[in-house]
Amino acid sequence: MATTVDRTASPPERGPAGQVSARMAAVAESVAGPHAAEVDELARFPVETVRALAADGLLAALVPEELGGAGATLAEVCDGLVALGRRCASSAMIVAMHHIQVACLVRHGRSPVLRAFLAELAERQLLLASATTEVGTGGDVGSSVCHLEVADDRFHLEKETPVVSYADDADAVLVTARRTAASPASDQVLVLCRPPELELEPAGEWNTLGFRGTCSSGYVLRASGPLGAVLDDPYADISRQTMLPTAHLTWSSLWLGIAADAVDLARRFVQAEARKKPGTLPPAALRLAEVSASLQELTDSVRAAVVRYEAAEADADRLAAVGFGVGMNALKVTASTAVVDIVRECMLICGLASYRLDSPYSLGRHLRDAMGAALMVNNDRILANNAQMLLAHRGE
Repeated sequence: MATTVDRTASPPERGPAGQVSARMAAVAESVAGPHAAEVDELARFPVETVRALAADGLLAALVPEELGGAGATLAEVCDGLVALGRRCASSAMIVAMHHIQVACLVRHGRSPVLRAFLAELAERQLLLASATTEVGTGGDVGSSVCHLEVADDRFHLEKETPVVSYADDADAVLVTARRTAASPASDQVLVLCRPPELELEPAGEWNTLGFRGTCSSGYVLRASGPLGAVLDDPYADISRQTMLPTAHLTWSSLWLGIAADAVDLARRFVQAEARKKPGTLPPAALRLAEVSASLQELTDSVRAAVVRYEAAEADADRLAAVGFGVGMNALKVTASTAVVDIVRECMLICGLASYRLDSPYSLGRHLRDAMGAALMVNNDRILANNAQMLLAHRGE
């Protein structure tokens, strides 16, 4: 596994205390944006963005201060992801997925091994990936085929996974597996796996329509390690309380960034048209007003959901409530649908200029990245889960 930061160098100089979202936005403007087209064209890992974030200590934004991190709130990280999503959706998705894993470790990793790892992550700015999907489960991340083999306080596992995003550039992977060979498919644990006891055998390539820089190839994953690397809580609790809501919030934030940039391009297009005929309202101006309202609705939905999560995150019962889970799932479906609708409306505003790849108003990459949003944990599966939960929901 490759690394994205020079591990022999001195620890990174931290940015100002707080200001995490502003610092992420600065990286988005100065680094992620200028490299976005090449990252997309070559389907390569955005190493420049990750290095810049690491150099400012931002890969440890969610790590508590007592462990060397920034101790930032999820709201700060989500605001930063909006900025990254505006400039390079692949970079934003990688950073989002990394922070989802960090959030799981912070809340659910209480063993000395895992706390020491978080401190090391903060010091060395390690990059985390995840392996929750598996061949043979039909895309159901709540069940596993593979299992832990335990002997002498150590584990071993082997997992065939169709997707591990940016695995070749990650420093560790959080992996789901059945607790034992005799455990049912839903009795899962989450395990920290890292070199040199982590082996990734390529089992597929990554050549996709959008989010090309995430490099989400398939692998056969083999790993061993101390039992202390197994997170303390059952994966079902980790998923319900942290992984799924954090995923929906961070993903929705970067999708909001894609939508916001599309609307910004459409606004500039309409303004340019207006300058050609002073005193005349361009035909697309009313459509711009409509899509701006849609963007505001999406912005309000994402921000309200982040506030709701942060108000509940200290209360495991509130996080486990049916209504809370339904709401977070609904955000993902709504945001992933809205981003496509908004980008499509912006293309109608800009016309052929948005369809051209050599135009300053090109929206090709925006649309291709946006189309992947509904497929990341398929919206049909999420709606089916909501339907099942609503059968037992008594209201709040």
